Amino acid sequence: MLKLCIFVGTTIGSYAFYAAGDALGLGFGWSFALSGVGSLVGVYAGWKLGRKLME
Repeated sequence: MLKLCIFVGTTIGSYAFYAAGDALGLGFGWSFALSGVGSLVGVYAGWKLGRKLME
C-alpha cells in the first residue's frame, strides 16, 4: 500500500507542477524542472499518506 501511495503521489505531483509551470507561461525546460520538484513533493506526500493508512 505504501508503494502505491508513493507512486500515485509522484504521478500527481509531477503532473500538477508541470501544468502549473505551463500555465504560468514558463518554457518546457522550466516546466520540466518544476515537474521534478513536484515528484519529490509527491513522494513525500504519498509516503506520509501511506504511513497514515498503515496505522
